Order: sequence, then structure tokens, then C-alpha cells
Amino acid sequence: MPVKLPWLKGVFPALVTPFVLKTEEVDEAAYRRLIRHVLPHVDGLVTSGTTGEFPYLTREEQKRLVAIGVEEAQGKPVIAGCGAPSTQEALALARDAQEAGASAVLVVTPYFLHPSDKGIYQHFYDIATAIEVPLILYNIPQVMDAYLPRTVIEDLADIPNIVGLKDSSGNLTYTLEVLEYAGDRLDVFIGCDEVVLPALAGGVSGVILASAQVYPEVWQEVISLVGLGRLDEARALQRRVQKLSRIFCRHGGGVAVKAALKMMGLDMGVPRKPLKAVGGGLIHETRAEIRLELERLGKVPADEADFTYPDGPLDSRFADLEITPETIAAHHLRVGSGLAGEGLNKVQIDLIAGGKESPLGDAYALQLTYPLHGREALTAILEPALTVRPATLILPTLPQKNLRQANMIYGPTQLAVARAVVDGLEAGRIPEAAVEDEVLIVLATVHPRALDRHALYLAVYEAASQALAQAFPEEG
Repeated sequence: MPVKLPWLKGVFPALVTPFVLKTEEVDEAAYRRLIRHVLPHVDGLVTSGTTGEFPYLTREEQKRLVAIGVEEAQGKPVIAGCGAPSTQEALALARDAQEAGASAVLVVTPYFLHPSDKGIYQHFYDIATAIEVPLILYNIPQVMDAYLPRTVIEDLADIPNIVGLKDSSGNLTYTLEVLEYAGDRLDVFIGCDEVVLPALAGGVSGVILASAQVYPEVWQEVISLVGLGRLDEARALQRRVQKLSRIFCRHGGGVAVKAALKMMGLDMGVPRKPLKAVGGGLIHETRAEIRLELERLGKVPADEADFTYPDGPLDSRFADLEITPETIAAHHLRVGSGLAGEGLNKVQIDLIAGGKESPLGDAYALQLTYPLHGREALTAILEPALTVRPATLILPTLPQKNLRQANMIYGPTQLAVARAVVDGLEAGRIPEAAVEDEVLIVLATVHPRALDRHALYLAVYEAASQALAQAFPEEG
């Protein structure tokens, strides 16, 4: 009967493998820095896993990574990834890992050519009975294109040297089924960062995660809180890191995690080809989201760029349109302002409306013909090819420095302004005559670090509605 190992609990980071930029050689010095950074917060290490780009590593490199891990682990266990499509190759990697001092090996389901259930059983049986260190099964159907069958796990759990399972599927139904049928004999680890809390509540023994080298202390606290039955607090912590966890999972771990670590001052180099760090690996918007989430977690200092909302007399805020207070008064232009939202989602809308034949009409046409660089104006639309009436132009007051910022303006802001105009017209706030005779220009001030699209939409709609109410006051 298998005996559970006392050390096979807690938080184990699935370490990235650092590579030198030009040569793509393993950067051993960077690897040691990473381990020293994460070690105080974890219960052990995992080398050469999926996040570590194991398919792109040579046998010699994998053995060396284990040896470095053992040297740096200060007695904490090192689990060696020994993934390979064939039994012969996986066994060779496992023997290398044992020789290098690994505490256990992590062996993935055979891939590319998919064997029968009997073949899968034989694969793990042959490896487990040929080595002395414990073996942990590894289920990750996202990249293997096959699940490790639960019925096979149930049989493998009777082999004394097979001690655990890492389940990265994110399929909690599968995880709970494994716990039901083999949880008394195997320690099950969750390998999907997005479902840690429910998996822990279901009875898993710990986590093996890519994100555990970025915020391991969060997962330690989640495990502790679950053990104490303080699920509300654990839930809040999971949600706090959920966006980053989702990014790491959806982008396969290594590329996104390396980007995060670099922002934290731990440059782990580039991924090995054919993976790419830029130009197809992570778009600029995703990188900006990673940065903002790391700032929110206190992992990197906040980029506190100078930022203030426009103030001073409302009629003096339209200088970029070459509209002066005197012009507003002389041509009876309507102005209004609104402020709504909180924190990063606080929004200011300054609005000006007037006749098409007025200087405002000229400014409207000029913004479309000669847009301001980085502050390109866009018409308010409810959906593609459906512009609102009166014709409304949205002009960001701040230069858009990246795609994430642009997507906040040319996305939720654009839609919310359009909806506020349509609702204002439907409610009779905007007179029907304005539909044909007038144009509107909205100056939208959105915080450069705004990220919550839904919260931003609500804030813009409220601020735009306030501005419209001021510009088109009820008569009588």
C-alpha cells in the first residue's frame, strides 16, 4: 500500500528556464537568482516542467537544472519534470534526475502518438519500477491533447512508488473524481492557477503553479486560510490574483511569467524558439495588464505619471479645438461637464455642442481631417456602421501611449458616450432639432491606468449623462 510523503504538501513553483538572449543557452546565473528569490516562500521546487519549456531542453540541460535546483534548495525537495513521448526517453530523464538528487520526478502522459489505456499504465509502471525516487503523474490535456484516464490513475495508485498527481486540466469534475477514487493513496496537486481555491476546498494537497514564482506568498496564505475554514478571506485573495493567473494560464505559462518576472527585476531572458516573447507572444495590451496587476499586488512600483483631471472654467477647456470662451458666447454653443467613477475608473467628460455652421462644426471637420497624433478623434457609435445623432465626436484629452489605453477609449468609452447621447435624445433631453442641426464633441479624460472595462463604461455613461444634462438644461 503506498504511503503518502510528509513533504509532498504546499506550494511548489513550476520554474521557468532562463535563456541567454542571443545564444538561447541556459542562463544558470539567472536560474540561481530566481530560485533564491522564490525559495523563502515555497515548500519545494519543480524544474523542467511545462512552464520550464521542457520539450525544448536537451537531456543534459534538464539534468543540470535539477542539479542546480538541489544545490540552491537548502534541503527543500526538488521535483524534476521528466516529460517525454516515449517510455525509453522518459525513463532516461528520470534516472538522470535521480542521479542529480531530485526528490521526485514528474512524468507527463505520453503524447503525440497516443497509446491505449493499457499502454499508458505500462508507461508509468515501467518508469516507476525502474527508479528509486517517487513518481508523480502529470495530467495536462491542454497541450497533450488527451487526459490521463481516471481509471488508469486508480490502478497506478496501487504502485508503491507512484505518490501523487499534478492535475493542470482546470476541470474540477475530473479533479474531484480522482480524489474520490485515489485520494486516499495519492497526493493530488492542482496545476491550474485559476481554480486553486475550489480545488483546495475539494481536498487537494497543494499547488504546482507557474504563478507560484511570481506571488507564492498569496498561495501560501490561501492554503492557510482554507485550512482554517476562513473561506471568505481565501476567496478574496484568489480574486485578487485571478486576472494574472488567467493570463498565465491562457498564455501557456512561460512567456507571460517571464514577462512578469522581468518587470519585477528578474530577467529570465527569452523563450526558446519557436516561442516568441514579442511580435506574437504577448500583445502590448496584455503586457500592460500584467504590469498594472503587478503594481496592484505591490510587486513593482506604480508608474505614477503626472495626471490631473482638467479644471478651471468649463468654457476654457476647449482650446485644442480652437474654441475660446468668446467663441462659445458669440455662437451660443452649449457646454457641459460630468465626473463619475472611482479610483482608476474615475472619468471626466467635458462636452460642447452647437450648430454645424458654427466654428464648432469647423472644429468637428478639422478633427476628422487632421487628427491630433495620439489623440485621434472617433465618432460615437452604438455598433459598427451605426453612428449616433446628433453626430458626436470623442476626443481623448490624453495621448494614448499603448493599445490598452487606446482600447479603453475606443471601446467602453466610445460605446458609453454613444449610449448616453441616444438615451438623452430618447428622453427628450436633447431636442429633436439638434439631430440634424448640431454636432457634439466630447473631451474624454480617462485615467491612463484604467483597466476595468465594465466599470469604465458605467463611469463614462454617468459622466456623459451629467454633461448632457448641463449642456441641454430642461426648459421652464
